[in-house]
Amino acid sequence: MSSPVPPSRLVSSPVVSSPVVSTQWLADHLGSDNLVILDATVFALAPSTTESGAAGPRYLSGRDDYLTKGHIPGAVFADLFDVFSDPAGEFDFSRPNADLFEKAAASVGIDNGTTVVVYDAVVGQWAARIWWLFRAFGYDDVAVLDGGLTKWHAETRPFATGGVRPRVVGGFTAAPRPELWVDKSFVESIVAGVADAALVCSLPPAEFAGTAGSRSRAGHIPGSISLPASTLVDPATNAFLRGDQLDATLSPAVTASAAGASGHLVTYCGGGIAAAASALALIRAGNEHVSIYDGSLDEWAADAAAPLNAPGA
Repeated sequence: MSSPVPPSRLVSSPVVSSPVVSTQWLADHLGSDNLVILDATVFALAPSTTESGAAGPRYLSGRDDYLTKGHIPGAVFADLFDVFSDPAGEFDFSRPNADLFEKAAASVGIDNGTTVVVYDAVVGQWAARIWWLFRAFGYDDVAVLDGGLTKWHAETRPFATGGVRPRVVGGFTAAPRPELWVDKSFVESIVAGVADAALVCSLPPAEFAGTAGSRSRAGHIPGSISLPASTLVDPATNAFLRGDQLDATLSPAVTASAAGASGHLVTYCGGGIAAAASALALIRAGNEHVSIYDGSLDEWAADAAAPLNAPGA
């Protein structure tokens, strides 16, 4: 049975001053004017074998859990499969163009006067992906919920079941920041030593090492620093690392970026999702020159000529 929704303590329009907000902040602002909460949950499943014999990653929308197991009161489900991605893209979760993103934002009740808080039921990478999309399309009044649904539930805060109808808005206008993305050719120029940037791989350690993975070729892009997205949260609370813990975790990547004149960090993973969690952590730590390689290893490993560091390679 759903817990009752408490009356909002603050009904004015909140504004976020950080890319991350606490569960207490959100609890204090539930029901505020122009606040939209998004549940961006997606679950990763065991790889399946395709007709060609290759094992590929599989994903499950969190919509059913959102409806039946519960969500934060007032939260609207954000579909990362077909709404906040380009369904015609070559790879899963390909970023949408500006027109598609404007339609996606409006479809969940967001206009250019909305404050957005986004969460997921795992370690924050799906929420970070939505946050990054808004950032890349020029909108900054968006934050990720620290600890996500896991921390919210652990604190026995209110929840609700069933769907939430998005509010009707006039539309959303994007202002793209293309510098927040890089393509395969730019990554090739990093590997060749032509472009001044450091590569940060957000995959689990075994996938980075090439001893595990579901793609046709395993390993990491040469010269990459390993920064697994799972290491960016406290396993006991699911909250994001902060302070000295965060600095220590990010140190190899930050040191690599400092070696170049630009300080440019490019994060990647399998398909640009975990890369968003690393990008969020790096920006929280004060590293502003961060981009995501959206094609990530889904694109890179599909090119037999693209080099990968892996056992026996």
